This record gives sequence, C-alpha cells and structure tokens, in this order.
Amino acid sequence: MASEQDVRARLQRAGQEHLLRFWAELAPEPRAALLAELALLEPEALREHCRRAAEACARPHGPPPDLAARLRPLPPERVGRASRSDPETRRRWEEEGFRQISLNKVAVLLLAGGQGTRLGVTYPKGMYRVGLPSRKTLYQLQAERIRRVEQLAGERHGTRCTVPWCVLPALPRPGDGNGGLYCALEDHKILEDMERRGVEFVHVYCVDNILVRLADPVFIGFCVLQGADCGAKVVEKAYPEEPVGVVCQVDGVPQVVEYSEISPETAQLRASDGSLLYNAGNICNHFFTRGFLKAVTREFEPLLKPHVAVKKVPYVDEEGNLVKPLKPNGIKMEKFVFDVFRFAKNFAALEVLREEEFSPLKNAEPADRDSPRTARQALLTQHYRWALRAGARFLDAHGAWLPELPSLPPNGDPPAICEISPLVSYSGEGLEVYLQGREFQSPLILDEDQAREPQLQES
Repeated sequence: MASEQDVRARLQRAGQEHLLRFWAELAPEPRAALLAELALLEPEALREHCRRAAEACARPHGPPPDLAARLRPLPPERVGRASRSDPETRRRWEEEGFRQISLNKVAVLLLAGGQGTRLGVTYPKGMYRVGLPSRKTLYQLQAERIRRVEQLAGERHGTRCTVPWCVLPALPRPGDGNGGLYCALEDHKILEDMERRGVEFVHVYCVDNILVRLADPVFIGFCVLQGADCGAKVVEKAYPEEPVGVVCQVDGVPQVVEYSEISPETAQLRASDGSLLYNAGNICNHFFTRGFLKAVTREFEPLLKPHVAVKKVPYVDEEGNLVKPLKPNGIKMEKFVFDVFRFAKNFAALEVLREEEFSPLKNAEPADRDSPRTARQALLTQHYRWALRAGARFLDAHGAWLPELPSLPPNGDPPAICEISPLVSYSGEGLEVYLQGREFQSPLILDEDQAREPQLQES
C-alpha cells in the first residue's frame, strides 16, 4: 500500500492537497481506506481532468444553438421494430441469433455500476432484491436468463453452447462514467479472451433493468443480418419531455443526444404518422462486434470527450461541517458507453416494447418512478400476461375467475401474483405445457423444480 508521504506528494502534483485536510482526525482504519482510494489516482491525469472540468464549466450551458438544424431521425432502413415486424421477419432474426449463440459466438458484458447509494444500500445494485416472491436478486435473474438462452440455442441446434458473462464494476478513473468500459476492455485484456473463445458479437447492458433480455436472440440476429458493427435497443418515448437520451443522427452520424440538449420545440416535433419525430429512447442496451470494440480501444477511445453536468454536490467546509448546497456547485464529467456510436460504419437500432423489456431500478422508495416497487410490478405484470397467453386462468379468494383485462395498468399490481423463473421461460415461450387450461389462485410461482414435476399445484 502507498504511504502517506507518497500520496501527499501525488496530491500535491495534482493540486489536490486539501483531500488530506482532516487526516489527523481520522482513525487508523478510515486512514487506510482513504489512502487506498487516493493511491489509485494518477496525478497528471487528475490535474488535467480538473483543468478540463473548469474550462467546460465556463462554457455556456444548455442546448447548442445550432443543434436543431443538425438533428435527423435514424434512417428507416436502419431501424427494426420487434413488435410491429411481420412474424416471418422476427422469426428470421431470432433464428439467426440462436444460430450464433449455438456457435459460441455471443458474449454478454454487464456494466455493473457502483454501490447502490441512491437505493440506500451499501452493496452493488445487482445484489438488490426488489421484493419478488422468490427473493431473487437482479444478478440471479440475469444469470438464469443466460442459462435459459444457452439451453434454448442448444436444443434448437443440437449443441452444447456457452454465453460468457463478463462483469465490469465501476472504475475509479476520473470522468470515466460507464464509458470507462473501453479502457477496462484494454486494461484487463477482455477482447483477447473473447477472441480465444471465438466470440464475435457482444451484448452490453446496464445492471439496473429488471426486464433485460441477455444475449437476446432477436436483437443479436437483427444486428447480424443488418451487417451492423454497432447497435442499440430503444423504446418509444412515453412523452416529449421524458428525461431519456434520444438515439438519432447529428450531422448524419448516429449519436445519443441527451434530453437536456434538445429544445422543447424540437422534442415536440411529429412525424407524418403523428408519432414523435425523435422518439427512440436510449435504454443502455447495445450490440457490438468484437472487431468494432477492438477498433474503439485502439483508435477511438482517446477521441471521446466527457459530458459536462453542473450538479448539487455535498461537501465538507473548512471547519469540517457537511454542507448540502441549495444550488449547483459541482462539475460532473463523464464518458458514456454510447459515445462510440459515431465511429460505427453500420449502425442499427431495434425498437422494443417498454413493458416487455425496460423497467430500470434507480430510486429508493417511495419514489414514483424507477423504484423497487415499479420494477417488481413490471416483472410480475409481464409474467401475469405470459401466463394468460399460455392459457392459465386465475381465481380470486372466493374461487371466482379474475377478469382477463385487455390491458393492465402501467404502474399497478397485476390482478394475481405470478412469478415465472427465467430457467423455465426466457420470454414467455413454452408455458402452455404447464399452464394451459388450468386454474390457479395467487400466488403462482413457477420455478425449475415445479416445471419438472408432472403436475403443478392448482387451486
């Protein structure tokens, strides 16, 4: 471990000596933890980062004045729509995806994030339980989806296949954000490992989406058949001002434009069919070829410019008091994983249904959006829909049939609790053999052990 003297010298070179202002008041254990964290910082890189942050803060904020004239939607030929494509097209995409998985050419890379501070916990967000009957964590749900997609691909093609799962936690480099992925790939020789395994296609996603379909054969197949070197899943924006980035073109180049960079007038624009012109919401769910990632790590990563945000950042004042500012006082600079879209030679986007594939977990209860409650409701409502489509009927406490609602409330509990293990069904497939023509009372928990038995426990 670096000594106090070494760390002080490094901080002095970076102009950050104040980080040890209260060193004398710390106990041995906090001192060791602070030294270990500060020792990871490169003085020259930190000094340069702070200089660029000050420069960025001095520039005018808000939407660039000429951005509206440079924006265009993605070309229609580069966009697929999973729910609105004809069944044969979707079948071809899925079959190609399963074929690539069966050949061991697909890997999954998880952007695991950092600690779940916004959720009020001190452990990684992937270990969080949202309150499912099974008590599964996000990590377990995702691992089981990988197992199931391997099984489905193997059954279709008579092979035994593996989808490697690479987990990358948040990294301490200043200004990295999830765009630190590309340095991490180089630092840890991930792409070399993938090459040895024969992996050609990589699915990258963020940990907090409870509905994420890992190594989704429809998405993989769509991108492969499009000849894409880079791709993104998107969802239709719920309303013009929704705070999500938009996948579009700027000066003819694919990019994600942050919602804060789009003027209200541009956000309200409509296409000829009445839909929002800029409606492709980014959900951090991406496809890359290994060759494209190799080019990014070796050529393009140094060209990525950090995004700047001025935020309210709590700090310790000269007397050691914690201050929670009322106005923005701090500069946050981050690179994002999607910043490399502009280097793609052949970009493609697949629009998917939000209620089937996107429900992020970001905020602690009792937040109205993106909370454990909304994530749990999204998954259980999805499984309830799957069960109904498979022919199940649900009874209330008095034995009367619950109505099969034509649509379920977007932010409410389903009429009955139904949880289906990813080891039983990846995306609703194959449930008829267990559920068709049967009646159940809530809760229905269909896990792998129950699915092996000849009879389920019915009402």
